[in-house]
Amino acid sequence: MSGVAHPTAIEAPWIAFRPGVLDEQARVVGSRCPSCGARYFPSRQVCSRCLASDLETVPLSDVGTLYTYTVVRQAAPGFEVPYILGYVDLPEDVRLLGQVAGIEPEAVRLGMRLHLSVEPFGEDEDGRTVMGFRFRPEGGDDD
Repeated sequence: MSGVAHPTAIEAPWIAFRPGVLDEQARVVGSRCPSCGARYFPSRQVCSRCLASDLETVPLSDVGTLYTYTVVRQAAPGFEVPYILGYVDLPEDVRLLGQVAGIEPEAVRLGMRLHLSVEPFGEDEDGRTVMGFRFRPEGGDDD
């Protein structure tokens, strides 16, 4: 599967876990410079290559390759350990940091293909669904 990341079914109202990371369709987005073609994540206002200031918001691909990772074994209260954090390279030449889920730490391999999954992370104090993203092995289980 490749293309643009599509979220799991969600009910309105919802908010992104971090402003500017998801568009109104709950897709992970970045910036693209129309002048030189550079792409960025997270989105930015000015291109660092050519200094253009008319960057476009564009959805990012839903499949990438694991660049590096770490296994977190001690965390703040409320976080189940161990969990995996990884940097994943997308075809747009951007690198995202996110949790790698649906796989045991011993099975993670550098260079493995991962699917970008937009999914609920919980609820805010107003009862809205908080949406974010994780990476999962292609064809893996949904934990």
